[in-house]
Amino acid sequence: MEPEKTQEKPTEKNVVKFEDLNLSAEVQRAITEMGYEEASAIQAAAIPVLLAGKDVIGQAQTGTGKTAAFSIPAIEGVDGDSRDVQVLVLCPTRELAVQVSGEIQKLGKYKRGLAVVPIYGGSSYDRQFRALERGVQIVIGTPGRVMDHIERGTLKLDKTTKIILDEADEMLDMGFREDIEFVLSKMPENRQTVFFSATMSKPIMDLTRKYQRDPQVVKVNHQTMTVTNIEQSYFEVRGPQKKDVLTRILDMYNLKSTIVFANTKRMVDEIVADLQAKGYFAEGLHGDMGQQQRQNTLDKFRKSTLEVLVATDVAARGIDVDNVEAVFNYDLPADEEYYVHRIGRTGRAGKSGKAFTFVSGRDIYKLRDIMRFTKAQIKLEQVPSFADVSEVKTTLFLNQIKEIVEKGNLEKYVGRVQRLLDQSEEITSLDIAAALLKMTMKEDKRAEQSLDASRTAGVVRTGFTRLFISMGKKDRIHPRDIVDLISESTNLQGGKVGDIALYDKFSFVEVPSEFAEEIVGQLGRSSIQGQPVSFSIATPVQDAAAKEEGNTRGPGSFGGGERRGGFGGERREGGFGGNRGGGSFGGNRGGGSYGERREGGSGGGYKGNRDGGSSYGNRGGAGDRPAYGDRPAYGDRPKPYGNRGGAGDRPAYGSKPYGNKGGARDNDARPPRTENFDE
Repeated sequence: MEPEKTQEKPTEKNVVKFEDLNLSAEVQRAITEMGYEEASAIQAAAIPVLLAGKDVIGQAQTGTGKTAAFSIPAIEGVDGDSRDVQVLVLCPTRELAVQVSGEIQKLGKYKRGLAVVPIYGGSSYDRQFRALERGVQIVIGTPGRVMDHIERGTLKLDKTTKIILDEADEMLDMGFREDIEFVLSKMPENRQTVFFSATMSKPIMDLTRKYQRDPQVVKVNHQTMTVTNIEQSYFEVRGPQKKDVLTRILDMYNLKSTIVFANTKRMVDEIVADLQAKGYFAEGLHGDMGQQQRQNTLDKFRKSTLEVLVATDVAARGIDVDNVEAVFNYDLPADEEYYVHRIGRTGRAGKSGKAFTFVSGRDIYKLRDIMRFTKAQIKLEQVPSFADVSEVKTTLFLNQIKEIVEKGNLEKYVGRVQRLLDQSEEITSLDIAAALLKMTMKEDKRAEQSLDASRTAGVVRTGFTRLFISMGKKDRIHPRDIVDLISESTNLQGGKVGDIALYDKFSFVEVPSEFAEEIVGQLGRSSIQGQPVSFSIATPVQDAAAKEEGNTRGPGSFGGGERRGGFGGERREGGFGGNRGGGSFGGNRGGGSYGERREGGSGGGYKGNRDGGSSYGNRGGAGDRPAYGDRPAYGDRPKPYGNRGGAGDRPAYGSKPYGNKGGARDNDARPPRTENFDE
């Protein structure tokens, strides 16, 4: 049956008070105790229709008051004298089931004989059996657990007159359609069927046509609803700097109740570990956590003993906290709807809220889609500097001092300060106050010396100059080629060459600034592997091109981070040349001499040849190698790169099919690694 259309209910509506909705005195009393007077848009639209017994499709997102919109009519329709299950509410997650159960219990506090029970996976079957055996009128549960109880015969729905699917679109997305249809098939045909969903997708409409009778659509204009009282902004920041930017903003706004959304469980754990190491009260919430652990975390966040809750989208379903000051989109959600759900966690109950989003590169196009979808203006903000954060911290601290002075009871401390003043005529009370402030407001020197979190690719370390090279990965250039050419043609030693980043058609190298002019002068036009190459000081246009390509798939930088000690030196992340296990050039994973790889041997060859054999030009072991400066000049080498021997006559480097190493390395054909995403 096609749904009966109703007029959209905008958020800018005529004020509707609960006392105007024809509710019982018991429910009205509970609502008043909870501090609510005016009904939200979805409540004002849905409650009268549900009280009339009609089937309803309610379209509204989290934070609109939809739980009360279906809970109040459900409570009003319960017969307290009967112990049969009369109302069933299905929710996609355990957290949402618990939250809905809690809301119904509060609203039905004064309803005589009302019994409510949540049933969900991860909770004791015995406790649920006992509750169902005693008799309850309202059951709230996840589809899988409800289905289990039906099959066990512990949940009987033959007297159930109302079923409500909360977050119906989420349940379908999570693959619960068969479970939902099984539950619906066990209910009387003469029932009230209610769907609440954030979207009107085709699967939702298919269920509607199959299981509802003349449903009435109650819709809140989400485009205006989602931005009410929420200040939305975004920061352009690359992945490695996100953690620093997050803590700066937390400090800048002195946030004490914040939710940070990430797309994967792994990222949730990484963010939490970083925040805890920096002294923030932070914990994570994702699907790998046990039920009790998740519940404890939520309880701490509700009681404000937790400052920062880091969560995935699915795990955050059911978080119902009114005092969330800000939401961070640490990772941009893949779907515009998820953005709406996320920011709806703040700015509730008429309070203001903030939503911060981190983007880089092509994320900006996705952000524009979100802005079109929500009709909201999300403004670009500059990342606060250390000076900005320090100024805010100082202001907050001075305000705290002012409050302590106003409270008084400082006689004991005044005497101690006076004792210090009496010891030296050169010290003033202002000097003592300034010294105490300096001691208390010590800056994190390590943070000050770290890379500025707001910088993007293309900003060079102090004392270095970035050079542009006209060859890239498609030209089969290797970092060693660049280091060799520089060290053999100029006075700069190979070990002092800085970071190297390879892109498809060009590359960058950082060199000490005092050698930049010499390198450009000597190598302005040169050749590598017989191909012409030019070196020049990098320009902003070239940096922008690198940023754009890097945002698409990341540069082919070797080491994935700042190099310490030049080529072959230790790197933070341990990429090419990274000292992975105590060795040197080439990632000597097991320790040992130059060229010695996993299995030992005197060479190890480029990219491993880990079964033994020769490396660059059949070098011998570390002890037999000629000194670095005694090798033939770059242009005079007897063998071009393409004709290396060793390792069972491997094909020449330039002739190998890309990615097919063949020979002794056939067993390295590993399947691609998959990330562990939330459901």
